[in-house]
Amino acid sequence: MGRLAGPYGLRGFVRVQVFTEALDGLLDFEEWLVGRQGRWDTRRVLEADVHGDGLVARFEGIDTPEAARALRGSDVAVRRGELPPPEADEVYWVDLIGCEVVNREGIRLGHVANLMETGANDVLVVVAGSGEQRVERLIPYTAQVVEQVDVPGRSIRVDWGEDY
Repeated sequence: MGRLAGPYGLRGFVRVQVFTEALDGLLDFEEWLVGRQGRWDTRRVLEADVHGDGLVARFEGIDTPEAARALRGSDVAVRRGELPPPEADEVYWVDLIGCEVVNREGIRLGHVANLMETGANDVLVVVAGSGEQRVERLIPYTAQVVEQVDVPGRSIRVDWGEDY
């Protein structure tokens, strides 16, 4: 949902780069998961607010710029059970990771390894194979290209050629 970008001020605040659709989406949560490489710690949020194009936040036990600096580069998440269910026409990006991507012709293009924002539209990063046989495709996540998303079935059908 975000990444800690470094210290802000003298009281242990950290700047937060937000990856949620709404800039203030993280403000609804009293605890955040903060971590790197799959190792997460629960951090109680004492204060947080929108600041410019991100947030600034202060965690319990972090009260100096040096302590805040040590968190720089950490990812921010919340527990899945605390998130509201997505609307009928929405999906959480994390639910797309690992989904198999198949085109109209039934050709398996690979699985979703990641998603990214480009400004114009979101993009599925689809990977097939490994090593020298690895193929990476960038497929626009738009209504014109993505025809069906089946999260329970772990599949996505796209109007996208194998040779694009």
